Amino acid sequence: MPDHSPGALADPITFAVVKNAMDAIVDEVAYTVIRTARSEIVKDVMDYSAAICDAHGEMVAQAKTIAQHLGAIPEAMQAVQARWGGKLSPGDAVVMNDPYLGGMHLPDIFMFLPVFRDGAILAWIVVICHHTDVGGRVPGSNAADSTEIYQEGLRIPPLKLFSDGGVNETLESIIALNVRVPDRVLGDLRAQYAACQVGAREIQRLADRYGTRQLRAYLAELLDYAERMTRAEIATWPKGTYTFTDHIDSDGLSDAPVPLTVAITVHEDSLSVDWSGSSPQVRAAINSTLSFTKSNSFLSVRCALRGEVPNNAGVFRCIHVTAPEGSVLNPRSPAPVAARALTGYRVMDAMFGALAQIVPDLIPAAGEGGNTVVCLGGRHPDNTPFIMVDMISGCWGGRPDQDGIEAITNPSQNLSNTPVEVLERQHPVRVEEYALVPDSGGPGRFRGGLGLARSYRLLAEEAILQLRADRLVFPPYGLAGGEPGGRSGNWLGEAAERRTLPGKVTMTMRRGELLTHHQAGGGGHGEPWQRAPEAVAADVWNGKVTAEAAQARYGVVVDAATGAVDRMATQALRSQGRGEGR
Repeated sequence: MPDHSPGALADPITFAVVKNAMDAIVDEVAYTVIRTARSEIVKDVMDYSAAICDAHGEMVAQAKTIAQHLGAIPEAMQAVQARWGGKLSPGDAVVMNDPYLGGMHLPDIFMFLPVFRDGAILAWIVVICHHTDVGGRVPGSNAADSTEIYQEGLRIPPLKLFSDGGVNETLESIIALNVRVPDRVLGDLRAQYAACQVGAREIQRLADRYGTRQLRAYLAELLDYAERMTRAEIATWPKGTYTFTDHIDSDGLSDAPVPLTVAITVHEDSLSVDWSGSSPQVRAAINSTLSFTKSNSFLSVRCALRGEVPNNAGVFRCIHVTAPEGSVLNPRSPAPVAARALTGYRVMDAMFGALAQIVPDLIPAAGEGGNTVVCLGGRHPDNTPFIMVDMISGCWGGRPDQDGIEAITNPSQNLSNTPVEVLERQHPVRVEEYALVPDSGGPGRFRGGLGLARSYRLLAEEAILQLRADRLVFPPYGLAGGEPGGRSGNWLGEAAERRTLPGKVTMTMRRGELLTHHQAGGGGHGEPWQRAPEAVAADVWNGKVTAEAAQARYGVVVDAATGAVDRMATQALRSQGRGEGR
């Protein structure tokens, strides 16, 4: 039986206390961001993350925030240490967002605050926030149709925004001048700094309790412990190479699909993740930096681990990720990357498709394909700017033992759908529909979750719309005989005469126009005709599946008015071995 106890020099009780203390501290950092942030994309959508790293920059704890961000910290930390190693003092904080120096895309600004003890760095507090705007050609700085990074906004190398506790007014002025909503951006940066200070204070208290030397030892042991647990579990996986390909519909500038192909090789106690065979880098802004590709690859493996493995960089040590330079998963500068989150979602979908061959009892069918981003930017009558960035979180696919879940964040994130009241109070829009889409969940023994419908009527004179959606062409896949989920759809105009929009759009909307988005549903898991008739009837009664779809796709005859199963008709239909449309 593998030994999952702490190392020989670590007292198990103290080790557990320090581990839990680190988790509590990093969550307090995250709560501070929410309590002090200015923008709804941070405080309502919760598009931010927090972590604690040791003196060497290895992540030892992460908050319950955007997991998709955190695997990018090692490369960003390397850039910070290369520029500022040995040159920082207490009260300093470094910011950066350059995707080609370990960042992800320009709206995600990293802040690194070193925690000093006895004249040396003991730890780092890291907070990443998605900012409402960082300049560039369109409001929100997140357009999928940019063709080079210089169009996407202000690019910040590792620079000190705070020095000895005071703000760098030169850098702050440059940021303020180059963004459309400086009050929100600067307010969120101040929130990041406040949160970092909270983390630094609590780390100092922990060092006061256990001593600097001992705390350093326990932080190192946390990493080693996670590595040992991960290697022990991988050692139980079937050896071999497992491949899977999924697709992004297109980059939005052409109709060509963008394939992502992964090969996971299980070695004795480690994994190789090879993205060779994936698409070359594309002209539009869905390219993913290598740091972000690694982050989503690490995260996917972490989701497949059964044990209570600490969420730290010890897990990363067991996974070697490669992607060809010049590919959509490792682009060459100045390739645009603003909409790279979409590619990160598909990285995770492809990883799950391969992992389902390794640990099939743990992996769900594909979910909605990642959140949809609807951004509207313009000006109020008094000429002040507004930028609405709405990130719609959808559903999970069917699981090996349960249905998919609706109206939930993608597994790679911990986002929240913005409350309608917040959108309407903050911006000149009216949300006229917010609902589940019937029949959008992929049929299976365990049904996929339903996609969401959301519509927006513009109340301003005009606004620039950026829409980033996917799964209009390639629906979320099912597993173990489950069927794909329903596809996404975008429309402009009233129901009677609305026109269909592509998945990736930048265009002008006028006052009174209505935008409607239907998100894809999750894939099903298991054969649909193995689903219990009572479960199908409950879905019909709850409006999740129509009576017509119940008969055609599940072989279950249900009275739509009463929700009752016609058992004789169902038995006859299922005994035929096929149903209408099957």
